[in-house]
Amino acid sequence: MAESNETIARYAANLRDERESAALYKTFAEVERDKRLSEVYTRMAEVESRHADAWATRLRDAGGKLPPDTLSWRTRSLMWMTRRFGVGAVLPIVSAGERNASHAYDTQPEARASGMPADERSHERVFGYLLRTTKGGVVGSTLAQIEGRHRGTSGGNALRAAVLGSSDGLTSNLSLVMGVAGASLASQQVFLAGMAGLLAGALSMAIGEWLSVQSARELYGRQITIEREELERSSEEEREELSLIYQAKGLDPDAADATAARILSDPSSALDTLAREELGIDPSELGGSAWEAAIASFMLFAVGAIAPVIPFAFLSGWTATILSVALSVIGLFIIGAGITLTTGAPLWKAAGRQIALGLAAAVITFSLGRLVGAVVG
Repeated sequence: MAESNETIARYAANLRDERESAALYKTFAEVERDKRLSEVYTRMAEVESRHADAWATRLRDAGGKLPPDTLSWRTRSLMWMTRRFGVGAVLPIVSAGERNASHAYDTQPEARASGMPADERSHERVFGYLLRTTKGGVVGSTLAQIEGRHRGTSGGNALRAAVLGSSDGLTSNLSLVMGVAGASLASQQVFLAGMAGLLAGALSMAIGEWLSVQSARELYGRQITIEREELERSSEEEREELSLIYQAKGLDPDAADATAARILSDPSSALDTLAREELGIDPSELGGSAWEAAIASFMLFAVGAIAPVIPFAFLSGWTATILSVALSVIGLFIIGAGITLTTGAPLWKAAGRQIALGLAAAVITFSLGRLVGAVVG
């Protein structure tokens, strides 16, 4: 019985996705220095390769044509980032992708018959656990606990933050520069206004990020202090809570009780474990450095905001204005490409949307500046 075109297209799409995942996980295995974790990535790549072979067989049997064995721009970019910066640099992106795709096979009977949904959800748990607990590496005996027991939540996405910070800087300063340029002011005044907007926006972003992270650190510190007081006052209740946590993760009650008792018997490690398990807080970091977050926010905003300003430092009139827009379009395209890496959306869609929205804001502010300039004149 011949399969429908829709089914053949679905088989081909699944085949491409599995090929790309296998290639990416193989790169993880090659780059990862921890041999045990490298083996985990190798096994994951082998699972994805088996899935790909299964979809290729189904596609051939259905009379479909196998797609070229080439990788998408997004996957090649993630592989390059992995080789250049390490697995940790792309782990949040891959973890989010696995989380979104972990149920994609639930409605496909062929995949359910082959046990593929369970494999994908296992990969989701692996990446989530690694992202939450080790930031890409395995410490001590945690490797044996990865498969099947722990469900981690993904941490912050540095690439996403970089994209959004640069986008804010470029879009807001492009709008400011176009508004001032529309009022027909001299290029020197446009340049000064643009630099003022860059500094004001970057400082605002830095201060806001500093306050946000510092407030979180203070909150985490207070929570750890409360946890320390509860540990000193009612250690038996803390033992019961910790035992329940480990039971929820898959240990039987006796093993959970023994593990909780062993941890609480060592005061030096008990508070650290309770903070991580009950509160989800790393006591050594408390959410990261407020100053590092502030400096990073300042720089990311400034990188985006400088593009529309540069032409007015050397040129004037329509030449400077057009070049400013052109540089901004290039920057918006790069930002759109960054969004593609974090979301998996098609490049043309993410970049086109980013450019369209940025140019729309520039046209509006330029028109208003033109109107205000005419009225004032």
